[in-house]
Amino acid sequence: MARDNSPFGNYAYAILTANALRTPDKVALTYCGERSFTYAELDRRVNRVAHALLAAGVTPGMRVASLMNETLHVAEVYLAQMKIGSVVAALNPYWTEDTLAQVVEHSQCTAFVYDATVEELIGRIRPRSPGVKLWLRVCGGSEDAVDVDALAAGAPDTEPPLGGHGDDVLALFYTSGTTGLPKAVAHTHFSSLATAQIWLDVDRDENSVMGTGSIIWGIGFPALVGPAFYAGMKLVLEQDWGPANFLKVVPRERVTHVSLIPSFFSALLGGAEHEDADLSSLRAIVLGGEPLLPSLRERILDRVPGAGIYSYYGQTEAPYTCFGRQHDGSQDISSVGRARMSCAVRITGPGGDRVVGEVGEINLAGPNVMAGYDGRPEKTAEVLRDGWYVGGDLGIVDERGFLTVLGRREDSILKGGQWTQPAQLEEAATGVDGVAEAGAVGVPAHPDGGDAVEQRILVAVVPRSGADLDADAVRTALTARLPAHQAPDAVVVAAELPHTQDASGGPGKLLRRSIRDQYAGSL
Repeated sequence: MARDNSPFGNYAYAILTANALRTPDKVALTYCGERSFTYAELDRRVNRVAHALLAAGVTPGMRVASLMNETLHVAEVYLAQMKIGSVVAALNPYWTEDTLAQVVEHSQCTAFVYDATVEELIGRIRPRSPGVKLWLRVCGGSEDAVDVDALAAGAPDTEPPLGGHGDDVLALFYTSGTTGLPKAVAHTHFSSLATAQIWLDVDRDENSVMGTGSIIWGIGFPALVGPAFYAGMKLVLEQDWGPANFLKVVPRERVTHVSLIPSFFSALLGGAEHEDADLSSLRAIVLGGEPLLPSLRERILDRVPGAGIYSYYGQTEAPYTCFGRQHDGSQDISSVGRARMSCAVRITGPGGDRVVGEVGEINLAGPNVMAGYDGRPEKTAEVLRDGWYVGGDLGIVDERGFLTVLGRREDSILKGGQWTQPAQLEEAATGVDGVAEAGAVGVPAHPDGGDAVEQRILVAVVPRSGADLDADAVRTALTARLPAHQAPDAVVVAAELPHTQDASGGPGKLLRRSIRDQYAGSL
């Protein structure tokens, strides 16, 4: 395949160095309120790390497992690897030891870079990683690991040889791995640059400030850091991006742009701690990853009236394919928006034909789509079909091209011969006085082997701060406002609902499977 060897075809050069040339003295990054770097300073730091990696023996195309908790290390080391063209295997620090070892082996990594926060874990997985021949440590070396910082201290800050461009693989970003081993999603320099352009669809100016935290490892890097740098923003980088620290950092740094999941704001606004915080600097709140319920949108607008609320839809395999506005009446609240410029979305029926206004599988296309699942050609063939990514979500596209995501096929609830999406029930539940968050699941009506399809509905609810919920009263209220096939068969009151642990300090995606496992006995 032909290669574009222009430096602007290299991801790290295009998002960082280009701004160091354009606005060298503008602040690019602040770290935990303690350190600050201009674009020129950050670019020079990254260059030194890149030269250090090259001196240690990292080469273009080499697969480098990367496991770091310190967000500044993640930013600098990822960008350095991306400049020299090594493939970043972006490991998740919340994985188990077994998962980490298996992923490193399956991804055929021959080098491993880590920071001091995971020293003990590295000691356990190192004997299980015989394919790794080069170990590199940030924050000081050891007897059996190269000291990256020492090499960087004596390295030049000039531009290193750029080793990757265009369709070369940039990184392996991993799926959540809720079932089986996480799949390695291969993204190229080209596809990641396409993702970096999301802020072209959001109101911003030269003073825009993007805030984020430790979720930047993995797909969060091209979804959060890359776009902020590409747009020339100041990136406020924190270790903790949970609600408590969010309420401190936003007023301190005058953060204007954030990208989060709706559950974050359910937690943030569910208590009273936010009431005295100055959130007036927020101008753009981008929400995705799960449904945005109308009641939550109104609570956000009431709390931050000067902010625009944006929705998006995509997956690790095709980030930010659709984008929309939720604050100006330009689209229905149920819609996530339309395909971004250069991207496309369609719905296909069971026979693979395109349908409009009907439920079917969501198909995504565009330059942001992955190259494939690394080492899994059969899985790649299942989801990449004639230029479209088909990931298993159901939805509807209307005649204007607006997409409404109905959820995963396996999450759908069948009762009374009719399908219901959990978000519909969760929206109704959060409309009941005193309910802060809800999770709805279907439980087989006849687990003993009778009708294996027909289900009963279980709704778990979390009370707002200071509220005292009664499960029977919530069920009665829902039964009165919902059709018979959506009426819950049981309601349980929980102190909290299970979420993924991807973001330290803040809630991740709602884990409906865990709700089912934990409370199915209530039916």
